[in-house]
Amino acid sequence: MPDSRRDVDAGELVVDEQLATADLLVLATAGGTTVSLLHSLGLNWAALEHRPITVTGYVGVVYEKLVDGLLTRAGADLVLANSAYDAERFREVFLGVGTDQTSVVETALPFMDGNPYDRTAAGVTRSFTVCFAVQPSVPRSKRARLRMLERAAEHARRCPERLVLMKLRSLPGEHTTHIEAHPYQSLIGQLDNPAPPNLQLVYGNMGEVLDRTDLLVTVSSTAALESLHRGIPTAILTDFGVREANGNHYFTNSGCLSSWSEIDDGHIPVPDPAWKAHQGIGKGDPYAAARARIAALRAAGPLPLITPYYTPQRASCYLPELLARHGLDERGRPLPVPLGGGPGARGLVPRHLRKMLRPLAKRVYQFGYQRVAPALRRVGGQL
Repeated sequence: MPDSRRDVDAGELVVDEQLATADLLVLATAGGTTVSLLHSLGLNWAALEHRPITVTGYVGVVYEKLVDGLLTRAGADLVLANSAYDAERFREVFLGVGTDQTSVVETALPFMDGNPYDRTAAGVTRSFTVCFAVQPSVPRSKRARLRMLERAAEHARRCPERLVLMKLRSLPGEHTTHIEAHPYQSLIGQLDNPAPPNLQLVYGNMGEVLDRTDLLVTVSSTAALESLHRGIPTAILTDFGVREANGNHYFTNSGCLSSWSEIDDGHIPVPDPAWKAHQGIGKGDPYAAARARIAALRAAGPLPLITPYYTPQRASCYLPELLARHGLDERGRPLPVPLGGGPGARGLVPRHLRKMLRPLAKRVYQFGYQRVAPALRRVGGQL
């Protein structure tokens, strides 16, 4: 099978003739990019006898923009749902708008692995370890994030026999999908009282940090599901409320909702087994349904036309805007480069020129993120 895993733009995929010979194309892209590709590739492949099976889905907890995200993924041959709960919700949305539900396939989160938690395992001599899994925008404001950091430090002071880890998402200046406006590593020096020695900031792979964790604490990080899968006690914080904006509403009925005060008092949440099963936690062979769907599509002969939910007729204002943003027109072709640039200019910038400019653009971005943005935040705080 030709390797279709390339770091390319939407316009490059559309004109890539080799791509049509692949067996499987995974669209690991945001919703707007996904619908633009489904629309344009579908038109380009309409007359072909063979085209790839298209697959898309989510890599984390889907707790917001459910309908928005799903309808931009409708039209793929497989829409992967990470649990029975997600599969039910996805099919309900597709049914409600009159699009094909058979594309929804129940799987599991891709990082559900790691050794089962066993505090009594031979050789375990470390301190009881609490790990707080941070998120880039939950809570969002600087004041709330500073309060969260203070609360973790307070727990470390109250329980000096415990080790409290703040698991950070990225090193200072490292680019991630979601940029933190107020990273904890920059806030720790602003605590009213210095951080206690048993509060530590840690980086690296989440799975490796979980290897030494006895209690995971978070607001709504997907790390909670990874922790629960391994049998590690997990607390979903209620200190900022149980709200859709926080994402912790997803964990209602889980048995994991807790406050820092309860954790201070030694509370260890016990997850509800039925809730865990509904979330696909601990499920054996979670990709059997996806393999069966792919095999059935292959056995059925030529694949049907790709039919996204959004069409120029159904979304006459929304779809052209998404396509133009990705340098594509309604016929699924790269837009010509307009004089003076514009939203379609990206589609036909020569590939060799883009390759030359990307490293420079990356350095400019990093300089702005690492140097300019912090300086502006400091100035803003002084005004």
